[in-house]
Amino acid sequence: MMYGLLVVGFVLLIKGADFFVEGSSSVAKLLRVPSVIIGLTIVALGTSAPEAAVSVTAGLSGSNDIALGNVLGSNLFNLLVVVGVCALIKRFVPDESIMKRDFGISILAAVLLFIFILDQKLGRVEGLILLTGMAAYIIMTVRVAIKNREEAEEEIKTLSPVMSILYIVGGVAAVILGGDMVVDNASAIAAEFGLSQNLIALTIVAIGTSLPELVTSIVAAKKGESGLALGNVVGSNIFNILLILGMSSGVHAITVSQESVIDVIVLIIMSIAVFLGCRIKGSMGKAGGAATVLAYLVYTVYIIMR
Repeated sequence: MMYGLLVVGFVLLIKGADFFVEGSSSVAKLLRVPSVIIGLTIVALGTSAPEAAVSVTAGLSGSNDIALGNVLGSNLFNLLVVVGVCALIKRFVPDESIMKRDFGISILAAVLLFIFILDQKLGRVEGLILLTGMAAYIIMTVRVAIKNREEAEEEIKTLSPVMSILYIVGGVAAVILGGDMVVDNASAIAAEFGLSQNLIALTIVAIGTSLPELVTSIVAAKKGESGLALGNVVGSNIFNILLILGMSSGVHAITVSQESVIDVIVLIIMSIAVFLGCRIKGSMGKAGGAATVLAYLVYTVYIIMR
């Protein structure tokens, strides 16, 4: 029963995020908000909504391992599997602005998280600092995007005001309910098999909440726009650390295990490795994609055996 409820929870998370994005984007368009701002704020928040719902719910319920493990697992899955699979589909050349600005910020965010959890605790003050960093990143990104945007803007589906509100309310409700179901049933599965919540969060929960990023990037790769995969992943990873862990630790201090400290170190090392790989070669092809996917499989075996 709990396996079925876990799947239902994931479906609610993903579809709820879709409805939230569509409804919010429609409202923003009705209010004449530029498409570029909608994409950089509402859509980015929407794709991170599953991780946010799970981590905040876990934080409130005292499931610290799930709250932190979900973010770390999602970031590693995004970085190694999402980018790797897209590179296997088609070689891509990363956007220069992402390599110069955003990728560095994602690495700095991971390093900042590592510094904060050295005392094996992520408190409310640290959470506030992370949220401040998130606000600064959004402001910087929107300013750059507005300055450099093209004349042609992406067409966004516009709903009626009533339908837009229904989509937003329904989407948020689905995300919250889905987050509760995922946390409760993931914890139950871990308890039944004698597994740690950290392991479940780093694998099943992390992969489930990363499905929006995976699907979006694969679709882009098939359309010959594989370069979008790296931007999608880097942006999502920044949001996950600064926004989600900022909110989670802001509502309830997170106790950090030694295993999670090691996982953050792995995230930093893998981030630097992918960055250097893309920077030195100027692109990522099948060899690089296979290497990142293999690295994720090795990491998964490690966390299962430890």
